[in-house]
Amino acid sequence: MSTLPAHCDRPLADSTPASGHAAHPNLVLATSILASSLAFIDGSVVNVGLSAIGRDLGGAGANLSWVVSGYLLPLSSLLLLGGAAGDRYGRRRILLAGIAAFALASLLCAWAPRLWLLVGGRVLQGVGAALLLPNSLAILGATFEGKARGRAIGIWAAAGAAAGAIGPLLGGWLIDTVGWRAVFYINLPIAALAILLGWRYVRVPRGDKPVALDPAGALLASAGLGCLTWGLAAASADKGVTTTSALGMAAGVVVLLAFLWVERRAGDKAMLPLKLFGSHSFSGLNLMTFLLYGALGALMLLVPYVLIQALHYTAKQAGAALLPFPIVLAVGSPLMGRVAGSHGSRLPLSIGALLVAGGFLLGTRIGPGHYAATVLPAILVIAVGMACVAAPLTTAVLSSVDGSHTGIASGFNSAVARGGGLIATALLGVVLTAQGRALLAPFHAAMVVCAASALASSVCAFLWVKGDGVKPSR
Repeated sequence: MSTLPAHCDRPLADSTPASGHAAHPNLVLATSILASSLAFIDGSVVNVGLSAIGRDLGGAGANLSWVVSGYLLPLSSLLLLGGAAGDRYGRRRILLAGIAAFALASLLCAWAPRLWLLVGGRVLQGVGAALLLPNSLAILGATFEGKARGRAIGIWAAAGAAAGAIGPLLGGWLIDTVGWRAVFYINLPIAALAILLGWRYVRVPRGDKPVALDPAGALLASAGLGCLTWGLAAASADKGVTTTSALGMAAGVVVLLAFLWVERRAGDKAMLPLKLFGSHSFSGLNLMTFLLYGALGALMLLVPYVLIQALHYTAKQAGAALLPFPIVLAVGSPLMGRVAGSHGSRLPLSIGALLVAGGFLLGTRIGPGHYAATVLPAILVIAVGMACVAAPLTTAVLSSVDGSHTGIASGFNSAVARGGGLIATALLGVVLTAQGRALLAPFHAAMVVCAASALASSVCAFLWVKGDGVKPSR
């Protein structure tokens, strides 16, 4: 996503050299890659299976969107808490607990005879991912040092990109040949191997300083996002605000305001110190992240769904249609990271988001016709734009706060990116309720809205990011 997973930069910056902590550092690296790949693959592969899930379990519209939202909700609201829990109770322990929870939840998803049980399993998967993701990278920071640390993190990030690339393609093949339940069964052997390696080879001590947890903040954030998401999804499915959906949205706003009040009173023990928002750069960059990654989340959900439902692609073909995106992102991001390091983040972020907006407008051409003329141009332009954004956004976010808050800043930005996808998914019920070629009109309208959101994110970057990309504006 936009940054490294939540809470990961703090241990990377603060961890002491790990000489002697791991007799088999390469196996520790393998453990982290296997664990994080569960979240990376599952975050994308399920989108390809939505049509098959809807046919089998009778879901549509807002109900079907919860298969995605149910995963994103706990992941976006609990990432910071998962990282803090690893610092307090032991990163190895929390990592293994997250993997085990993810595996059990995958089994529930694979067995689910009803849509609500599948959504419940997806919620539990999101909780597991929120535990394993930040701690998988934190463990690397505590195991490796110097250049070896940079190399290990680079391999971890490349493996994540590869998992994102292969996920939709593998998922499409499994759905066409075995069935959608296979995309959840495939998690079980990966999780078992990760638990075995983690149990035997990961030896990472707790942090030297006790870390305060903020369960009240995490509970309020989850409840507020859940109510707001449910209200938006209901309004979208009903194609208008009803009394029920209005009450859901209002409850979400009230609970999120309570979350801000609790965080303000918690001071330094808060999951999200509100003093960070004294930096105009930090606030602007997170608004940019929300707008841009919300649009991107809509793309990743809608394109495979429309290709399968309206244009009669197979699941495997729909997965392959998205393959250029992670490839371009993996190749272009390191280059743009070096550009941002030398010349600042402002122009790469502004131009990249502008390119993404243009790509979404090209998405209005997706319809009957050859893939190379309809789908590919939009995917390529959006991928190039996101390659311009991904690494510079990390640099800009970390530069917008003081050094003692880089871990929290990175983690919150990662949570905002997923929160943007969560809200976008909730709003897409009106598209998911359409069938066949009737899907194309609301889909094209959604692409125009996404283009406007990406354009607004470009304006945010231009206005609030300093030209040198280093000094925060306060």
